[in-house]
Amino acid sequence: MSGTRPDSAGNPVAHALQLARETLPPMHPAGRPFVAGGVAATLLARRFSKRLGVLGALTTVAMAAFFREPKRVPPPRDGVALASADGLVSLIEEAVPPAELGLPAEPRMRVSVFLSVFDVHVQRVPANGVIERVAYRPGKFLSADLDKASDDNERNSVLMRTEDGHELVVVQIAGLVARRILCEIREGDKVGAASTYGIIRFGSRVDLYLPPGSRVLVSKGQRTIGGETVIAELPASPAKG
Repeated sequence: MSGTRPDSAGNPVAHALQLARETLPPMHPAGRPFVAGGVAATLLARRFSKRLGVLGALTTVAMAAFFREPKRVPPPRDGVALASADGLVSLIEEAVPPAELGLPAEPRMRVSVFLSVFDVHVQRVPANGVIERVAYRPGKFLSADLDKASDDNERNSVLMRTEDGHELVVVQIAGLVARRILCEIREGDKVGAASTYGIIRFGSRVDLYLPPGSRVLVSKGQRTIGGETVIAELPASPAKG
């Protein structure tokens, strides 16, 4: 049986559009104003110079690519924490979670992923669970690959509790070029693994703090795929009493 949809089988243009929709990743809503502005600027530039029009078109395409939000399918595994971002594992070390979350000042294993301007920039939920706290803190805009960026830079921290009762902390950190952190979840929200919850514009970093006893499965220098790469196996479920 053919997999072609009846409404496009006899229409080459409709079929081409359908293939494009299935092949090209959708764009996060935060990118629409930028792309719309780029289209308007391109049309205006073409009135004065064909070269400027071409440059504007290329810039608009690059902008649309930056805000891409590809579909991700989480692995069918329980008891794991997934990568919250596409990028490069830059640090694996113990660190105290952000103070604004109100957690005990005790070090936890932290895995940091650095996002270049070429990476997908949406952030994804690392596990199924409930959001317990969201806290924003203004700060500096140091290069996101520096160790002190976790402490000094502008950031948005999320504390969630997984279905098994584990605490996970995900922190969006602005970078040298980033000037806007968007977080779309609120306290009390039920969230699903690999679902998009925010985006950082133009170069950034995402830290994932793991509960004690977790087994990290990635290495420094490894590339991650948000919503699909398993960062760590979580410890046995907390005893219910």
